[in-house]
Amino acid sequence: MGLAIAALAAAGLACNIGQTGPEDATSRPAQEQVSPDTETEIEPVFEGGAVSSLQNVRQAVVQIEAQGTFVDPEFGLQVNSAGRGSGFIIDPSGIAVTNNHVVTGAALLKVWVGGESESRNARVLGVSECSDLAVIDIEGDNHPYLDWYEGSIDVGLEIYSAGFPLGDPEFTLTKGIVSKASTSAETDWASLDSVLEHDATINPGNSGGPLVDSSGRIVGVNFASNPTFSQYFAIPRDVAAGIIDQLRQDQDVDSIGVNGKAVVSDDGLLSGVWVSSVASGSAADKAGVQPGDILTTMEGLSLAMDGTMADYCNILRTKGPDATLSIEVLRYEDEQYLQGQINGRPLETSFSFETELGSAIADEGGSTNGSYSSYVSVSDDFGTISVEIPSEWADVDGSPWVDDGEVIGAGISAAASLDDFFSYWDEPGIFFGASDDLARLGGYVQLLDILRPDFMSDCELDGRYEYDDILYRGKYDLFSKCGGSDGSLFMVLTAVPKDDPTEFLILLEVQIVQDGDLEAVDRILESFEVVAALP
Repeated sequence: MGLAIAALAAAGLACNIGQTGPEDATSRPAQEQVSPDTETEIEPVFEGGAVSSLQNVRQAVVQIEAQGTFVDPEFGLQVNSAGRGSGFIIDPSGIAVTNNHVVTGAALLKVWVGGESESRNARVLGVSECSDLAVIDIEGDNHPYLDWYEGSIDVGLEIYSAGFPLGDPEFTLTKGIVSKASTSAETDWASLDSVLEHDATINPGNSGGPLVDSSGRIVGVNFASNPTFSQYFAIPRDVAAGIIDQLRQDQDVDSIGVNGKAVVSDDGLLSGVWVSSVASGSAADKAGVQPGDILTTMEGLSLAMDGTMADYCNILRTKGPDATLSIEVLRYEDEQYLQGQINGRPLETSFSFETELGSAIADEGGSTNGSYSSYVSVSDDFGTISVEIPSEWADVDGSPWVDDGEVIGAGISAAASLDDFFSYWDEPGIFFGASDDLARLGGYVQLLDILRPDFMSDCELDGRYEYDDILYRGKYDLFSKCGGSDGSLFMVLTAVPKDDPTEFLILLEVQIVQDGDLEAVDRILESFEVVAALP
């Protein structure tokens, strides 16, 4: 399907965040650890009631440990893994706020309240993937809680970041000011039109903790940082409060049930939303989305091409998470492409020649075995196109695609014997060509129509079919009984790039003699691509 799967190495994942945008809350020494003001009388520890001083904020701040199985784009499968974040209680019944990325997809949550030595259980009430907010219900009653700050949130407001950074049970406060009252935040895990920028240091583990004023009232919810430039970000009160009201009513907002992150391959040819975990019973779970999947398109739109969740979240906000949404998924571990719908048809493997046409080989009298030992990637002589082929097809010609003595594009021909491939119907092989010259003269349907008569004298036309993958769309003619009643199958496919259909035309011709060739066709369709400017 025109993608170099191996290009999505961990080192190639890109957040694409500029100097003024938030990044992951990476480690950085705290700017200022805040101790209780010696001139201020410390309120006694209490059970129940709203916290009214900075000194007692810790009574309502919680540390959250999420345990479960996750698939990380860099480290792979993490079985029975535990990650920690922060949160804060907003109601004496135990209603608390944290980040979506802290809790979604976890098998269980452990919560430590106000520095307690024993953890409590909690359940997730609702999440917002795009706003990176979640509301949980902690067991117990009469909890201390935080109230919302009611004043104007202006530049220069003194604020404090509270939480449990770096997985440490030691509570910390760092001091700063609001440096920007509103800025956009398009990150690789959330998409918010307005966030607060401040300079009260946050580190990993501070995620979901409160940003409070000098009286301990909530100004925002910490969620991201760009420590290189001493920039730290919080979801502001006016954005968070309304969403939290919905989440605490057991309602998800802008969510399908994934803990996701935007990823882009080094060469930019593959992008999407990497799914680290899936909430059981969610719309994504019912559709068949699994941890380790990459959501590459939604409603026909390629996702995360800019390294952010913006397109994904804009679709959810436009259509609504309860709408039926078409999706395409790359199951990265298995190198499978799947298509389906959120709130509709479950995911299923995209068209497979091996699955659909295996019986046709037997009907044609061909061999029903003969699988290949391995596959190799080959390129043309200019390094502009590449495709994976069976290693047994060792006779490879990467010279240009020539028509009537004129070079019209790049070409690759491969078979065990190219002489036999071009001369007989019983030698499997491939021709892959790409031409920008042909694209200026006509479309892929016209090219198929021009080529069809070349095969009609020796083959029977089985039909013309639609072709669609993540990068290309087109059609293919499938011929049978090539060379006689027990002859081979022959596929002729023409396609154009989805992002610019006039850029170039692709031609794929594959001769199919045995079952193993059907597997080879699937591998070819998963791997063919144009990687550089054509000759």
